[in-house]
Amino acid sequence: MNRTMKRITLITLDLTVFYLTALFSYLFLSPLVGLDAQPMVTSLLVSTGVYIALSFYFRLFDKINRYTSIKETIVHALVVTFAFVVSDIVTMLFAPLSMRFLFLWYLLAVMIIPASRVGWRIIMEHRMKKEKLNGNKDVTKLRTLIVGAGEGGGLFIRNLQHDPAIEFVGIVDDDDNKKNTTVFGVPVLGKTKDIEKLIDTYDVDQVTIAIPSISSKNLERIVSYCNETDIKVNQMPSVEDMVQGTYEVNEFKEIDVTDLLGRDEVKLDMEKIATQLSGQTILVSGAGGSIGSEICRQIIRFSPKRILLLGHGENSIYLINRELKPFADKNEIDLVPVIADIQDRDRIFKIMAQYKPDRVYHAAAHKHVPLMEYNPTEAVKNNVYGTKNMAEGAKAAGVQSFVMVSTDKAVNPPNVMGATKRIAEMIVTGLNEEGKTNFVAVRFGNVLGSRGSVIPVFKDQIKKGGPITVTDFRMTRYFMTIPEASRLVLQAGSLARGGEIFVLDMGEPVKIVDLAKQMIQLSGAKNKDIKITESGIRPGEKLYEELLSKSENTRKQVYEKIFIGKVTNTPLNDVLNFVRRLERLSDEELKEQLVAFANNKIKLEEPETNEETEMVYA
Repeated sequence: MNRTMKRITLITLDLTVFYLTALFSYLFLSPLVGLDAQPMVTSLLVSTGVYIALSFYFRLFDKINRYTSIKETIVHALVVTFAFVVSDIVTMLFAPLSMRFLFLWYLLAVMIIPASRVGWRIIMEHRMKKEKLNGNKDVTKLRTLIVGAGEGGGLFIRNLQHDPAIEFVGIVDDDDNKKNTTVFGVPVLGKTKDIEKLIDTYDVDQVTIAIPSISSKNLERIVSYCNETDIKVNQMPSVEDMVQGTYEVNEFKEIDVTDLLGRDEVKLDMEKIATQLSGQTILVSGAGGSIGSEICRQIIRFSPKRILLLGHGENSIYLINRELKPFADKNEIDLVPVIADIQDRDRIFKIMAQYKPDRVYHAAAHKHVPLMEYNPTEAVKNNVYGTKNMAEGAKAAGVQSFVMVSTDKAVNPPNVMGATKRIAEMIVTGLNEEGKTNFVAVRFGNVLGSRGSVIPVFKDQIKKGGPITVTDFRMTRYFMTIPEASRLVLQAGSLARGGEIFVLDMGEPVKIVDLAKQMIQLSGAKNKDIKITESGIRPGEKLYEELLSKSENTRKQVYEKIFIGKVTNTPLNDVLNFVRRLERLSDEELKEQLVAFANNKIKLEEPETNEETEMVYA
């Protein structure tokens, strides 16, 4: 049955109830009290007319009745009530009307009409449950203990209470007021500290954390209660997962180490970001990468006029374009996939001149530390010359702001990758001039879940039964989730006045060996089952990362988790003069010179030439 036929059916059903309840009330009361039929007919016509009008206004005929809620039932009852009040007032202006008749008629109508929707829901749920049971007679039920008796837990239980594969044995919640209560018939058995005991008592198969907005600290605490057992632990999807359509509300989501290391979400200044992005043309380089693609996902929510997805890898650009296109088409956002290499200066300048973006987010870079130690020339071509091409192209096209995504590895860099990113920071901030393009850099540490992250490596090693290889047990790193990093990049960009290096608060550093242990626990294995071994520090790696050097430290916080680094820049002419010399160096000389210059250990007295370098790498 299509939607139109369903509307007609519901209207017919409701009108039939109106007429039959009115007829029953008249026939029931007529022998007892004298009733005049004329005013009752008038009241019937007025009330049904008002009811139909209000029902269309509140879209009561468009609701899917098998999902009827208490709120919708109350709205339905109020619509019936208002229809009767209006009809009574109108009718009594012309003729007296029996109050007994009105009361009995109203009572029957206000009970039967909303009850018909609730009854339909009960019938449909019973039918669906019966069909599932018939089709899954041999399904083994998972005895499930729920964590959280709040709205999230209630929503989760309601959506899965008829699933033949799930049996809810109870709930745990740390709120004392919820003790000995039930949620959709499922009892609250205790607090989170009782999880291990309840698992044994009730023969639990899995524990599901149904608190969508749970903090990483509390999540880690609850997971630790389950680690001494062999029970599978999962969670209800987060609000962000459901909004993005990654998960449905009734799906189980595996707990990932990114959930444990994530931090409380920062509340962004949405109005300020929207002012800079709405209706604008935005270019994102490295749009197919981990950070670049997430920046695109965040930007598209602010309804820009156009997003240029620029990247060198056609497959990654194809994937992000395909992902964003349905939303872009629906909201009339022009999505332009651009295959281009940032090393190709002419191509970058032509793109900037053609599309004239209002804002540029430059996320394209070579980021792998050991690989860049083996390939310093490629690191220079991409991270230095490529950034220079992007920045100068943006300036020539009159772009309003240029935000470079940088890294904590640019601080006191002992390696090629960090040195090239520091030099790129020098170029970007050095190009800033008052009244022209605002150039800024945003510096942060490792992002969880990126393609270059250690997490996929550890997952693969755990899957194979180990061992997990950690380069050094003393090694620590700062971590941030990709969505958080991307959101803060947008916020920092909105705060830019030009020439700043913004530093994101990464929280406390995490020992890599502890990260490995957490991943083993989440996999269901015990630490003794999978060994963790040291493999030795790789070329270019540091034991400890820094977000700011001692000379750069600042306490100037411009937004929650965003600081401005007190960075002293080398004059732009000196930087460009140094960059011009790089093409003449061997790999070993190149590595030595890059690191020395990035750490301010090379002073150039006089530039060789003032001409602009225009190196083109096709």
